Amino acid sequence: MSGNLALEKEILEQKRKDILSEVEEKRKYQAEIAKKLRILTKEAKGSYDQEKENTEKIYNLLKKEIENYEEALKNPYFGRVDFNEKLGIEEKIYIGKKGITSTVDGEEIVVDWRAPVADLYYSGTGGDTYYKAPMGVVEGELNLKRKFLFNDDNLDKIFDESTNEIIINGEEGSELVDEFLKINLEESRGKKLKEVVATIQKEQNDIIRWPKNLPIIVQGSAGSGKTTIALHRLAYLLYRYRESMEGKDILVLAPNKLFLDYISDILPTLGSNDVKQTTFQELVMKTLKLKGKIKTKDDKLKELIEIEDQREKQFIVNVSRFKGNLIFKTIIDRYIALLESSSLEIDDILMSGYVLFSKREIMRLYLKDLQSYPINKRKDEIKRYLSLKLKERIESLIIQIDREWDIKIKEVKRELDDGEVRRHKLIDIYNERDNLKEYIRHDAKKVMNEYFKNWRGITCSDIYINLFKDDQVFEIATGNRIPEELAEYMKAEAISNHEKGIIDEDDLPVLLYIYMLLEGIDEKSKYKHIVVDEAQDYSPFQIYLINSLSMGNSLTLVGDLAQGIYHYKGIRTWEDITDGVFEGKATFITLSQSYRSTVEIIEFANSALNAQGLGLKSAKPVLRHGEKPEVIKSVSRRESVRMIEEIVKRLNSKGKHSIAIITKTYSEGKILEKELKKHTDLEFTLIKGNEKESPKTDIIIIPAYLTKGLEFDGTIIYNPTEKNYPDNILNQRLLYVALTRALHSEYIIAEEELSKNINIEIS
Repeated sequence: MSGNLALEKEILEQKRKDILSEVEEKRKYQAEIAKKLRILTKEAKGSYDQEKENTEKIYNLLKKEIENYEEALKNPYFGRVDFNEKLGIEEKIYIGKKGITSTVDGEEIVVDWRAPVADLYYSGTGGDTYYKAPMGVVEGELNLKRKFLFNDDNLDKIFDESTNEIIINGEEGSELVDEFLKINLEESRGKKLKEVVATIQKEQNDIIRWPKNLPIIVQGSAGSGKTTIALHRLAYLLYRYRESMEGKDILVLAPNKLFLDYISDILPTLGSNDVKQTTFQELVMKTLKLKGKIKTKDDKLKELIEIEDQREKQFIVNVSRFKGNLIFKTIIDRYIALLESSSLEIDDILMSGYVLFSKREIMRLYLKDLQSYPINKRKDEIKRYLSLKLKERIESLIIQIDREWDIKIKEVKRELDDGEVRRHKLIDIYNERDNLKEYIRHDAKKVMNEYFKNWRGITCSDIYINLFKDDQVFEIATGNRIPEELAEYMKAEAISNHEKGIIDEDDLPVLLYIYMLLEGIDEKSKYKHIVVDEAQDYSPFQIYLINSLSMGNSLTLVGDLAQGIYHYKGIRTWEDITDGVFEGKATFITLSQSYRSTVEIIEFANSALNAQGLGLKSAKPVLRHGEKPEVIKSVSRRESVRMIEEIVKRLNSKGKHSIAIITKTYSEGKILEKELKKHTDLEFTLIKGNEKESPKTDIIIIPAYLTKGLEFDGTIIYNPTEKNYPDNILNQRLLYVALTRALHSEYIIAEEELSKNINIEIS
């Protein structure tokens, strides 16, 4: 192996020389383009010039390529496969984060990890194999799969598959993973999610490279790399469909701002820029231009944790569950149909008592001729259609006025003798007629615009709140399918929130749906692919709407039912989505291999998973051993604070700095923060959940519900007692989330009896 390492070091130096040569060539070309750009800029004199714009694009592209190549010089690649294509010669293919091609002979110095042939590195097995290329299946023989480990910029070790294998779960001959992965997993983590192109496993690779034309749903246990897979899948799709898809065509929906910051570095490092990353809440608020105080899902979760009135708690759960159900969509469809069939908001367009356009004509267009259009688009089309007829209608009215005034003039002439009185009377009539004609000619467009402004001006919020204010409409729309007490609670809550300017996050899906019915969805504004992380916390109604925003049902949904802490509104089984939303036309994949935590941490956490009785497979850890999670009995908060300080120092001494102190609620975290500030010198940040950027400290105090998707070198779960986490589904899931965040070390500090959801005795 040492001979192979020496040879690989020589090849590395040659590859670096080749890359450097490419960089120099590109710099020369960049200098030429820069010179041309200066001349064009000077000639344009500030005005638009197509050639100048094209030259700028070339310059910026070159700049980006040079940056990528310079970055690649450090660690140009992480893998190698030797593949002998049928009827061809053996190729030694080096695979890296960025593809680099020689301008001299067109040969690939380094192959991009997303290229079809790179599939051999992730999924290929020795001997006869194949990979799928755009032109078809390429068959051949895989003779070598080699992985490279760099230390700083130096090639440190090489690993050949089948020579460095270790066993997972002690099951010899099944589910093998190489030493290369184990070494990478043992690294300490920073505050951000990192790309893992070198260690993508076969089951993960299959999902990353899955075709984009059908929804794919991934049920992944804690630590299975769901988020990482989803974001690497985006990078792959952007590479695979680069002729027709750009970063701006893709949407990532994440649970909160903290999580968005956690994943913010990964897409740029994978070369995927301009991807829109947001939360469902923010997406709807911006789309509908809503203003008001948001009652978030975390506010509601806090209520459910702290409210003691069981009847009130049940109402909160039932309202959320109902609003997230697709039955609610049916009710809104019925409600909007009621509004459409009502003629109350349609009236004649009048000018001084004259009918410019009749109610009957407008209703015919609205209810019959243009019925296929969304409501507000229909109104716009009616306005456009009537505008085309406006000139003709004005002339028709002028003729009508002339006829009517002719009769009035004849009557005056018949009734009054010629003289001063008759002349004044006639002058008044002529003036009145001419003023009316002038008004109609001059202001007809203005009157029509005002009519449509008022007609179109009703907002989504207005329409929605009227459902709850009008008892008769509510009864017809709901078809009496809501129990009376629950219906009264829903009405009272909706009206109270409206009066106080509060927007319940549970109402955002229906507001977006009403907006879609009013405005429609322009195909051009749809996303070519959407990723939804923590999908188990979305309601079926939300998933339906998100799918409506995608082209061709191109979605990647990743989640874990065991971590569904918003169980009161989220998905109860994946069939709610696969059958309820996608009618069976979706791919469902389960990932049970966990790459995050040690064997000991996963086995400890599985007790909280099993307590849920979901029938999900327990997470299977990669065979990476560490210390058992330590359960510590404390007699007071003061002693707990002292223990936390000791644990932090112990972890720091081992080079582990990313540490989360996990409390059940923010309120509990606030009390602990006060004690830690008073009695320790630790530097830490208390996480509230609405932070726009990552904390400045390595140590954080964080409520359990905000830790989902995050990972830390070490965690300290504070006070998971029976009193704090009594046996119910919410507490089981909160504990499971908290217990699966640690990569290397986990500590549990309990000041009273430990929760029965953690099936272990305190030692």
